This record gives sequence, structure tokens and C-alpha cells, in this order.
Amino acid sequence: MSEADGSHGRRRAEAAPAHGIEEILEASRRGIQRIAPQDLAAAQAQGAHVIDIRSAATREPEGHIPGAAVIERLVLEWRLDPAGDHRMPESPERDELVVVVCNEGYYSSLAARDLRDLGFRRATDIVGGFRAYARAGLPTDTEPTRTVL
Repeated sequence: MSEADGSHGRRRAEAAPAHGIEEILEASRRGIQRIAPQDLAAAQAQGAHVIDIRSAATREPEGHIPGAAVIERLVLEWRLDPAGDHRMPESPERDELVVVVCNEGYYSSLAARDLRDLGFRRATDIVGGFRAYARAGLPTDTEPTRTVL
């Protein structure tokens, strides 16, 4: 996969499915500054939007990152698309930092890539996901700050 084509690991519909998930994941992270768990609070203080795409089955027992918005992965692009009819209120603008969170930092890398395809050039994720954040002893809440359906 070529970075020059702007695909960031994206396999276009006309391309043959010839890449494994590890290669796609690596390409999706190429050239992106991922956020270390201990740096998330500073990013939030500077206006970063944190989007938690974990399933309810993992969010409920493990907790929530304070200030994060919960958005199901299934509707992520629809809720953030600045040109879309289904955009959530107080959605980030395309030039703002968007930090996607999943369990361990794999699915979020792919979701951040999809947001970059949508024009969110600063979309990224947390290294190690929510579990690395929690293992670092960082604050968690029992309830989400915001849930977007």
C-alpha cells in the first residue's frame, strides 16, 4: 500500500483484497501521532474531542474516560460528518483533534483512519486503548460523560 496515494491503509473497492490486517493496521498508523494514555488529559485541556467506540459490554464493567463521548462504531462517521444530516450537536470540526478510543488501540486506529478519509486530518487514537489508559492508573468514571445515539 502506498502512502502517496493517500489511502492510509484503505483498500479501495476496485483493488483486489491482497493485504492482511496487520499490513492495513500498519498503513493506517503511518505518519500519525498517536496519543499516549498519560497525555490524553493535556490533549483534552487543549480542546481534543475524545470519542469512545467500545461496545457497551466492555464500557459498562471497565468504566469511562472523563469527558469522552460514547459513539457506537456503527454510526461514527454519520455523527461526525460536518456535511451530513445525522451529525451530532457539538461535533468536532475537521481541523480539530479527534482521539478515538477502543479496548486496546487496534480498532480505534482503523476508525481514526476512516475519520481522516472523511476529512478529519488530525484524527488519531490512544496507544493501547482504554485498557492501557486504565492500567496507567488514570481517572475513570462509572458513567459516560456523553452518549450519542
